[in-house]
Amino acid sequence: MTALSFLDYSSVLIFALTGALVASRAQLDLVGFAFFACLTAVGGGTLRDMMLARDPIFWIADPTSIVIAVAAALLVFFTAHLVESRYRWLLWLDSFALAVAVPAGVAVALLMEQSPLVVVLMGMTTGCMGGLMRDVVVGEVPLVLRQGELYVSAAFAGAALAVGMDAWGFEQSHVLIGCGVVTWALRAGSLTFGWSLPVYRSRPPRA
Repeated sequence: MTALSFLDYSSVLIFALTGALVASRAQLDLVGFAFFACLTAVGGGTLRDMMLARDPIFWIADPTSIVIAVAAALLVFFTAHLVESRYRWLLWLDSFALAVAVPAGVAVALLMEQSPLVVVLMGMTTGCMGGLMRDVVVGEVPLVLRQGELYVSAAFAGAALAVGMDAWGFEQSHVLIGCGVVTWALRAGSLTFGWSLPVYRSRPPRA
C-alpha cells in the first residue's frame, strides 16, 4: 500500500465515522447513515480530483473507499447509543480526519507536479469540503465556519508547511507527517485551549 492510498483510506474511514455520527444526532435510518458517511468521506477528495482533472476520481478507480464508508456507517448505527457525548466524539474525530485528509490532498497535488499555490488549495479542499458538505446538508452551522475557530486556517498552515518542506528537499514521508502534525496541533489547540483568529466586529460608521 502506498502512502497516498493509506492517507485516502484513513481519511475516508474517519470522515465516514463523523458523517455517521451526524446522522445519529439527526436520528436518521440506515440509508441516511450510509449517505452521510459516504458524502463526508469522499466529498473533499472528489472535488479535489475534479478540479485537478484526475481521471478516474479516486473512489471510482478504487471503490474500496465506498465499502469502508458504508462499513463505518454500520458500525456507528449499532454503537452510537453507547457514546455519552456524540458531539464531542464528532469534534475530535473530525480533527483527526482533517489532519489526515490535508496531507492526502497535498500528496496528490505534489504527485501531479502542481504549483505551490495549487498544492496548498488542494490540501485545504480535501480536508475541509467533505465536512462542509456534511454540515450544510444536515442543516447545521459548518465546523469550518464556526466563529474564530482554527479549522480552515489549520488546514492552510499544514499545507503551506508541506510546500515549504518539499521546496527545502525533505523526503515525502516527512513532508506529509509534518503537514498532518501541524494541522492537527492547531485544530486540537483550538478545541482544547480556545485558540482562535480575530473576528470582525461591526462598528458604527464615522460621522
